[in-house]
Amino acid sequence: MAKPEWIKIRPPTGEKFQALSSTLNELGLNTVCQGALCPNVGHCWSTGTATFLIMGSVCTRDCGFCAVNKGRKGEPLDRSEPQKVANAVKKIGLKYVVLTSVDRDDLEDGGAGHFADCIKAIKNLDRGLIVETLIPDFQGDEESLWKIIEASPDIIGHNIETTEELQEIARDRKAGYDLSLEILRKIKLGSSSIYSKSSLMLGLGETEEMVFRTMDDLRDAGVDILTLGQYLRPTRNQIEVKEYVSPEKFAYYKKIAEEKGFLSVASGPLVRSSYRADDMLDSL
Repeated sequence: MAKPEWIKIRPPTGEKFQALSSTLNELGLNTVCQGALCPNVGHCWSTGTATFLIMGSVCTRDCGFCAVNKGRKGEPLDRSEPQKVANAVKKIGLKYVVLTSVDRDDLEDGGAGHFADCIKAIKNLDRGLIVETLIPDFQGDEESLWKIIEASPDIIGHNIETTEELQEIARDRKAGYDLSLEILRKIKLGSSSIYSKSSLMLGLGETEEMVFRTMDDLRDAGVDILTLGQYLRPTRNQIEVKEYVSPEKFAYYKKIAEEKGFLSVASGPLVRSSYRADDMLDSL
């Protein structure tokens, strides 16, 4: 299926982009910007924002939409990674940091303790730094989730990814619609001061009614922030795009989501989970 005119990706440029790229390489850090082939890497890096991908670059889940490397066992944890991430944040001068990770089902706590250490290392630089996290489901383990909540990030995101009807074609069998909703619900129960966030990919064959029901379920789980973006097939190894959703339709979904009570909504063809995350927080 040919991409429409509104799917345009600018090549990465700018001094900030070069500085961040150099720092990441120097410290041996990964970003989801690179690993997931994000279309916004040029914009985000050029403005000094990056989503750090911690706990290695090998994921123990095999989701049909994702281009990140897969394996039964992830790479050994780098115990110096929390400080490396903090050093990168300080060197580049970031004020808003997004942390995410591969799934690490091979670790006892799913890597939650390591994730929490990264949050704390950044916060120890400056309590005023904003930290957003995009976490896995930790197989529903409450103790693992509490490690994240107790580290006090400003936003905890967990992506439901698609509608209930399309979960099987898009996500690994270990994931699940109800499990994701439960994680999001527990985030709000764990801390009323932490914003919760989730994301939907469109273009997988969903109907308006499916999208609306998913929005309702996310609101019932207390989700504050919602992002909606076009699924773009990273390589031929991932599931196909069924539809390219128009910018007008994305604008319509944004209006509906706001009417349903989400505090902040980003909706557009190139929107991703952490796209302009600092702008979204400012709108709350």
